This record gives sequence, C-alpha cells and structure tokens, in this order.
Amino acid sequence: MTLHETMISYRTMDSAHVGGREIARLFDAYPEVTVESTEVRGEKGKTDFVRIVVPGTSGKLAGGSAPTMGIVGRLGGIGARPSRIGLVSDADGAVAAVAAALKLADMQAKGDRLAGDVIVTTHICPDAPTQPHEPVDFMGSPVEIDVMNRYEIDPAMDAIVSIDTTKGNRVINHKGIALSPTVKQGYILRVSEDLLRIMEMTTGELPVTFPITTQDITPYGNGLYHINSILQPAVATDAPVVGLAITAKSAVPGCGTGASHEVDIASAVRFAVETAKEVTAGTCRFYDTSEFAALNRLYGSMERLQTLGEEKTEAAMEPSGL
Repeated sequence: MTLHETMISYRTMDSAHVGGREIARLFDAYPEVTVESTEVRGEKGKTDFVRIVVPGTSGKLAGGSAPTMGIVGRLGGIGARPSRIGLVSDADGAVAAVAAALKLADMQAKGDRLAGDVIVTTHICPDAPTQPHEPVDFMGSPVEIDVMNRYEIDPAMDAIVSIDTTKGNRVINHKGIALSPTVKQGYILRVSEDLLRIMEMTTGELPVTFPITTQDITPYGNGLYHINSILQPAVATDAPVVGLAITAKSAVPGCGTGASHEVDIASAVRFAVETAKEVTAGTCRFYDTSEFAALNRLYGSMERLQTLGEEKTEAAMEPSGL
C-alpha cells in the first residue's frame, strides 16, 4: 500500500512555508537514505531542488553493477501563491516522487532492499508563477527548464520514470494514470511491454497509454507546442525515459487547487515503486536494444531532437496546413 506515504507527502507540501528542509526531515528515521536540498534562484523566484538516494544491495554506491533507477517528480511548482491558495494540481508529480522515496525507504528499513540504487528528484516551490496555455493555464517555474534538468537528471540513472500531472489537455480522457511510449535519444519507441505488465498489476485494470508527438520530446524554448514538461528529462540524458501521467477525464488547469486526487497519486507511486524493483533487478526493459540499434543503422541518430535545433530560412520551410 502507498496511500499512507502519499498522504504524508501531500500534507507536508500543503503549506505556504514548505521547502526542501521539510522534505528532508521526512527521512530522518532512515539513516541509510541520503537527502540533499539545494536552493536555486531564477528571474521569477526560487525553488528547492531535492535529491533522495535509496542505496541498493548491489548498486553502484556499493561497488556493484545493478542498474540505477531514476524517479523524477516533474512540475512547475507545488503552489501559485499569492494568486492561488493551497496545493495546485501541478504538485502531484512532486507528491508522488517523495511518496515513492518514502515507501522505498520504509521497505529498506524493514529488510526489503532493492538490488540497485534509486535516485528520486523533484523541486519544491510553493509560490511559482502561472502561464497561459491551451486549453487551460499551466504552472510556470521560477527557473528555466535546463536548470531543472541539471538538478533533476543524474548521469547515474540507467532508466527514468518522469511523473507529471497531465490534466491540461483534451487527448487523455481517463482519470488515473497513463503511460507514454519510451523516449531515447530523440526516438519515440514502442510502449514497453514490461511496463504495461506492471501497470496492469498495480492498477488491476487494463493499461492506459497516451500519445506524444515529436514536439513533446524537444526542449522547451524552441517555440513549439508541448503537451507539458513530462518528457523534458529525455532531452538531458541518453537513458530511456517514460512519462507517467497523472490524468483526469476533463481538462484541469495545472494551477487549479482542490484538483489533486490522493488515490490516483498513490497509483502512480505504486507503479514507480514496482518499476524500481524490477529495473534494479534486471527484470524490466524500457526498450528493445536490438530494435533501437536497427533504427540507428537504418535512419541515423535523432539526437538533434534533444537540442533547440537551428532556424531554417523561410524559403526552406514547408507551408503550414493539412
């Protein structure tokens, strides 16, 4: 069960005064878990980046070779004060990531240790700006996306689950959680069969996936439409990345309050924890290595999609339309 950890994480963040130190204190009872909090300031305010490491029995920190799992709580901010009072919908990714770390820490303390290390990252900002977006407004961030990736993506991560509220759209008409295709080095790959199996197991329902486009896996700042920042970690790593969306049937603003559903967040936590178990044990693959190699042989590298690209002349651009 992960609802207990979800409620602890939610209640801790539901405060105008919360920061990285309050998150770090949640792990005081787990001496083997390392927690770092770093304050970073931007043009629109400040936030605290939190990095939580749960070491494995045979992970890199112990001198072993077991894979390292990354869990990223992706968001603009957990609050939009003073324009909004309370925890915003966008906070779900941070709540889920911290709750997953709490569950893994508690498991470890009770003797259930994973083989590999798990690195959990997110950031805590109770007074982030908002920004216009279609069909509903988004949360902004006090720092730029490249700064977020710098603090949230660790080179040691061999596979990454990026958890993000993804309710501000009309293409996911499902309340709960949904999984993206795997993204690696500019390629959108097939949805992982192992992850579909884990989703079926943890939800007790048929797996739900959501569509992504080429624009969604390019960096913010290129002027293109993105469904949200759920797959922005993919521009900053060579590791495979999947997006785990916390979703709704209706279009919900990221800056909306009273829009977080604890049971849905707990479902995301369960999925992340079970995926961490299997990734670090070597029983879950995010992608087919031979198929990825074949794609590169046939079509070449797509790593340019991990960059901001280069502006083409007007004459070379294709006309817009159907």
